[in-house]
Amino acid sequence: MERTENATSTNDLLKAPPNTREFTDLAGPEQKIRAQCVEAREAARLLATLPPTRLDEMLDEIATQLEKNAEEIFVANAKDIAAAEETGLNKALIDRLRITEKSLTAMVAGVRHVRTLPQSLGQKMSEWERPNGIKISKVRVPIGVIGIIFESRPNVTIDAAVLCLKTGNATVLRGGKEAIHSNRALIAALQKCASLPKGAVQLIDNTDRALVPFLCRQSDLIDLIIPRGGHSLIEAVVSESRIPVIKHAHGVCSVFVHEKADLAMAEKVVLNAKVQRPGVCNAIETLLIDSAIADTFVPSITAVLTKAGVVIRGDETVRKLVQGDTIRGATEADWTTEYLDLILAVRVVDGLDGALEHLAKYSSHHSDAIITEDTSVAERYLNEVDSATVYWNASTRFTDGWEFGFGAEIGISTDKFHARGPMGLDELTSYKYVIRGTGQVRG
Repeated sequence: MERTENATSTNDLLKAPPNTREFTDLAGPEQKIRAQCVEAREAARLLATLPPTRLDEMLDEIATQLEKNAEEIFVANAKDIAAAEETGLNKALIDRLRITEKSLTAMVAGVRHVRTLPQSLGQKMSEWERPNGIKISKVRVPIGVIGIIFESRPNVTIDAAVLCLKTGNATVLRGGKEAIHSNRALIAALQKCASLPKGAVQLIDNTDRALVPFLCRQSDLIDLIIPRGGHSLIEAVVSESRIPVIKHAHGVCSVFVHEKADLAMAEKVVLNAKVQRPGVCNAIETLLIDSAIADTFVPSITAVLTKAGVVIRGDETVRKLVQGDTIRGATEADWTTEYLDLILAVRVVDGLDGALEHLAKYSSHHSDAIITEDTSVAERYLNEVDSATVYWNASTRFTDGWEFGFGAEIGISTDKFHARGPMGLDELTSYKYVIRGTGQVRG
């Protein structure tokens, strides 16, 4: 009987309207998070009713406020950079954390670009009429409240807020401690926007990781959780969440250089995909080389990579083909490791079939590329590699919302349901069926 009573009490609590909930049984930080989620839910109801022009006006004002508050943002970011350097955060992560004049300008440009994009909300995905005369349409609508849990990239704060606002969603943001000062400054700039409804963009500024599970249990107030960060963060969110999660598991991206590749092109693509910005998820972690060209290409590409500061972890064939002891042996773990650093695992495989077998076993299904002049080989690769983005003769570094023309991205999903790859405006909408009749009843 006691269990039944407790269950009933819990069910009654879950059915209660959010703004009537009692928060007295929660600790201070949890109580604040709960209150922020309630405000976000109320803001989401308002945002869903606003015309697209009002939503776009908010983005105009956000861009202006970011420019007006640039100095405050730089000062706050300098505190984060200093703290990161003091604690020994690696250079790749510090690079992701840093806000420069150039990156802030790009941030503002991203906001203004999203402003110009066609509106997804209200878009009729399909429509048809039934024999009985009722008319059915499938229409894009906001998801509601989206929780974003991320680590050291403060630009996510703006990307998430802007994309969610454009699609009529409220946002609850929880960034990492590395970027706390930057995130506070960015949100402070946003909240100066007179057009922004109260609670539409919330920042949880308590960086205690113990609060993440609590946020992930607010299933009556938050409709979707999107984690962006390291593997441990994403695993924690997935295991704790009572809310649907769209995740980017990890980015073990690769390039396969086929025997019919233009080797000059291959060198250029491999260098860009590994070296240009090694600390991001679309940088390659694995290089696969066709055994038919291994004798010539392995020594040349490893020399170029080593000169660029890349540490090579090669399989037995690679080590035999490279003179000296500059290359350490690759272990089984190297084929599934996201280094986010100037480290690359290199393997020689037996043609396209060997590459496909490797990817079937080790790929994280993020971004994989083939370099070849053989169209039939390329088409087979593009068809058979089961990743969110697959490339032919191009760098994996293009897996990005801006590069895809989305203006920004909320994340890069390696899931297969609802959203996959860079997530732009369409991926931040749901849909509903709208049925118009003239008095029809079902017999």
